[in-house]
Amino acid sequence: MAALRALRPFAHREFRVLIAALSISIFGSGMWAVAMVYEVIHLGGGPLELSLVATAASVGLVGFVLAGGIAADRLPQRLLIIAVEGANLAVIATVTILAMLNVIQLWHLALGAFVLGVGQAFFFPAYSAMLPSILPADDLLAANGMEGTVRPILQQAAGPAVAGILVASLTPGHAIAGVAVCHFLAFGILNFLGRQDFLHRQTKGGPQPQQSRERPAPSSFFRDLREGFVYTVRTPWLLWTLIWACLSVLFLIGPIEVLLPFVVRDQLGGDSRMFGALLAVMGVGSAVAALVTATLRLPRRYLTVMVVTWGLGSLPLAAIGLMDNFWALGIALLVFGATEGLGTVIWGTLLQRRVPRHLLGRISSLDFFVSLALMPVSMALAGPVAEVVPIWIIFLVAGLVCPIMAFVALFAAHMATDEIENPLQPEPLDPQSADTQPDAV
Repeated sequence: MAALRALRPFAHREFRVLIAALSISIFGSGMWAVAMVYEVIHLGGGPLELSLVATAASVGLVGFVLAGGIAADRLPQRLLIIAVEGANLAVIATVTILAMLNVIQLWHLALGAFVLGVGQAFFFPAYSAMLPSILPADDLLAANGMEGTVRPILQQAAGPAVAGILVASLTPGHAIAGVAVCHFLAFGILNFLGRQDFLHRQTKGGPQPQQSRERPAPSSFFRDLREGFVYTVRTPWLLWTLIWACLSVLFLIGPIEVLLPFVVRDQLGGDSRMFGALLAVMGVGSAVAALVTATLRLPRRYLTVMVVTWGLGSLPLAAIGLMDNFWALGIALLVFGATEGLGTVIWGTLLQRRVPRHLLGRISSLDFFVSLALMPVSMALAGPVAEVVPIWIIFLVAGLVCPIMAFVALFAAHMATDEIENPLQPEPLDPQSADTQPDAV
């Protein structure tokens, strides 16, 4: 029965359509990550040119993600998702034609990457905000678990692998064409989403937090943005989890992305293949943990489990700078990936169950923004710091700071008390019982 729980969201037609389109789209994103690199190289570019294209994507994502959250709260989410996928298709199809005609230039790739980044900024807040409208509350954990399973498999493994084969056997342009095919299929599938008003249907048929029953009057962009920030600051479990996320991104992403390759080279005597294998181990750990979480019920102590899992999962990274064995390093990254996957599934479900419906897009985008904003800073600092501080000390500090901050967040936000006062039980079938649901804050 537990295994079947992970499949329950597939009983709902709208979820089947949405997850199918999302899977194909993120598979295309994985292909683009490789195709874009080798198209830059094909044009004679080097690290600087590649950095410019990658930065364009980051600017589009970080620069528009907060606007994407507001759009998800103010516009029909179905139309927003379809429009984003249509824009993705248009830009990738254009880049494909230019590449096939051998007239593509670096700025075409940078502009295409920028548009794709903007698309992500609008797509994922709308996707996260739509899920509670198309699924019963008790199926949200499984739905987030399925996304957490397919994302690393398709975006980090299968997509790049297929693109690599196309680049090696044909040209980078053919790999970009494969990305265009993915977005074409995703766009077509999304048009099968029902045209009903999801929010209206959920309001009629099931419980939702008291704050979200009366949708606020239309307001300005900055007023909407301020409302999301005010809610975050006044909600301790949300605020302190985001503070922890900021610090973990700052301390962990740079060492993993920038310094881990040198650990592999200098301590293990490995090359890029060993580095890729270790990243794959981390991705597999995340995918398996997400799938297992999807088969289980949301823990009664959901905040404690989430924060403690995240914190303790960072602890093995403290020893990475001292490891000289592939399997030891692999186990450390496996544990980190698994705990990250488990906690992320609970976190996504928690947002969808605790945040008022009319704020969910904005809070999801704020979460996305926080997760990304310090990533470039962390990667920019890792190299210079490693010039004056031994790598093993950097990993030691990173692996210890994150668990300590996790427990600080747990106690500062009184999460143990909060989760008992706001239990997330399965959604009642009788709409009249909705008034007995706990408040969202």
